[in-house]
Amino acid sequence: MPTSRQAKYFDENAVHPHRMKTLKYIILVLSLNFCGQAMAQGKLVSFVKSVGTFIDSMSVRGVDRRYIDAPEKPWQLIVRGNVSQTIVSMRTQGNIAGEEYSANPHLKTSPSQYIGLWAGYRGYGVGYTLNVGGDKGSYFTIGATGGAFGINVRIHSFDNSNPNYNLNSDLIPEEAVDTWKEVLLTDPIHVRTVIADGYYMFNGKKFSYAAAYDQSVIQKRSAGSLMAGLMYNYTHINYSSDSNGDLIYALDGLGRVKLWQGSAGVGYAYNWVPARGLLVNVLAMPMLTFVNKLKAYGYATNVEDLMEDPTFWDPDISNEAWDEWFYGNLHITPMGDTTFNSGLSIGFDARMSLTYNFGRCFFCAYGQFNNIRYHHNNTKGYLNDWFVNTSFGIRL
Repeated sequence: MPTSRQAKYFDENAVHPHRMKTLKYIILVLSLNFCGQAMAQGKLVSFVKSVGTFIDSMSVRGVDRRYIDAPEKPWQLIVRGNVSQTIVSMRTQGNIAGEEYSANPHLKTSPSQYIGLWAGYRGYGVGYTLNVGGDKGSYFTIGATGGAFGINVRIHSFDNSNPNYNLNSDLIPEEAVDTWKEVLLTDPIHVRTVIADGYYMFNGKKFSYAAAYDQSVIQKRSAGSLMAGLMYNYTHINYSSDSNGDLIYALDGLGRVKLWQGSAGVGYAYNWVPARGLLVNVLAMPMLTFVNKLKAYGYATNVEDLMEDPTFWDPDISNEAWDEWFYGNLHITPMGDTTFNSGLSIGFDARMSLTYNFGRCFFCAYGQFNNIRYHHNNTKGYLNDWFVNTSFGIRL
């Protein structure tokens, strides 16, 4: 029997009927919420499994398994190293102080080194690499490859402070030509490129683009394919700052450029399998650019006003003092923009890869080269973009 003190304790701490109902209600709500979450999670898991099964079937649908096979492990985790270079070349001509000149500036990066990761499932994946040498920049890539198609998107951003200027004019003394070829800019040129391409393989039954470029499937026998491709390119070049006013003046007021291009082509690709696990791929495709739109931003400068100042021609002033005077007084003024289509042009897309599969691991090295051209009045140029990737991956 409990003591009076114990009885009082039990009486004070007893669960009253209305509290019991509240407790049952809370337990019921929590139970229903838990069941709802479990059902939602179950649906999500079921959906993810369905998508995975669909992608698995797509990777080998309609292929000849004597030529192409899918690895047992669907996931790929790849450590990737990249060496790349982007060259934007412009050629223009004009008149400075009554003297004819021509300029062929190269907005050219040094070969830059990147390192990063790529993760994918049966050829569908994303990657990101950061600069570890050369010009500052980064790459972001998205890839999707199936039995007969391949889609890739590359976003490359970088800054360049050391363009190869190549200015040819009687205004430049012979002994100063080398100085003008290599100009160090205080405000770098900002370049951003987006290249998206898609391909369709007419012999997807025996030839695999994925086997050569993302290793989501394995090419077991040699085969080739005629292919059709589309490419989209967006390039934004911006050097519109006061300190770049002399560069803008030499380029006839052009200080910023946006370029959109759409191209189509027909080419050929071949996968050579000289030994078990080893694959060599070569791909070549001429491209006809049918959309070639360029938006040019014009700027006025006060270079000619500065040229009338005696300081500009002062032979006794030091280079340091002249630079301080000139760039301290140099200014640009926006004058608007114009958009035009520069017509049809021919470009080229070429790729090559070497792949070796061993067990769940693989090694791959591949390169790509793109050439894109444009022109407007006295200014014309091209964009050359190339890279070499080396990668080591494991299937999970």
